[in-house]
Amino acid sequence: MAERIDGRLRATEVLAEVGAKAARFTKRAGRPPGLAIVLAGDDPASLSYIRSKERAAEGAGLYSETHRLPATIEEGALRRFVARLAENERLDGILVQLPLPGLLSADAVLAELPPDKDVDGFTISNQGRLLAGQPGLRPCTPLAVIDLLKWHQVPLDGAHVAVVGRSRTVGRPLALMLLQENASVTVLHSHSRDLGALVRAAEVVVAAAGQPRLVQAEMVRPGAVVIDVGISREDGKLIGDVDSGVSAVASALTPVPGGVGPMTVAMLMANTVEAAEWHC
Repeated sequence: MAERIDGRLRATEVLAEVGAKAARFTKRAGRPPGLAIVLAGDDPASLSYIRSKERAAEGAGLYSETHRLPATIEEGALRRFVARLAENERLDGILVQLPLPGLLSADAVLAELPPDKDVDGFTISNQGRLLAGQPGLRPCTPLAVIDLLKWHQVPLDGAHVAVVGRSRTVGRPLALMLLQENASVTVLHSHSRDLGALVRAAEVVVAAAGQPRLVQAEMVRPGAVVIDVGISREDGKLIGDVDSGVSAVASALTPVPGGVGPMTVAMLMANTVEAAEWHC
């Protein structure tokens, strides 16, 4: 049976470290690190994510403010709103909750964010910095995956890692970050031929395709470490991209819920404090 990689436990440790850094910053700067969260619309999943971020910010001693805007807001109005927030010196980080409703362009809205306040690491500027290996704010979920692997003492140097999923927010940046750890990375997706064989070749598997139960037990090498990034709702329950049968094959596995999710929130707080330190 796979050992549980407890994201909630690790997130508690990270948030304690973030809280200590925030306290030192507050003493030095005369104000706490500041985070603004922008939500357009009332998507239930987004509302749930925002509440967890608000609680984490409060617990870590950060100042936070949440702006809930109507789903009918025009793109130009949303861009202007984000641009005004970016001018507020009290705010070190700004998060625009995705996905945006309707036909609103995430790229256009995120373009209003200065790179040093883009605590989600989603702007083209920060993604370019990641590609070039330059310092910058990194996407929170890939940061969470890397941290959990290191915390569980999984050797990444030279390891073969399969990343299932190629999204701009998780799969692609995670692949680049794993390469910086000297891992050998295979990025897999819906067009990959013989997905099972390709996954089975890896020592570490990260499932981030957003397809419930995509990774089955027969696709996983015995003893592999499996990180489940996916999250879907089925019959009122949250499930991941990894089938429950994988626990009988893998050596270690993150649960859903309670794995990568809490750590993603913790990494958002860490990014906010890092951004604050750049501003002071």
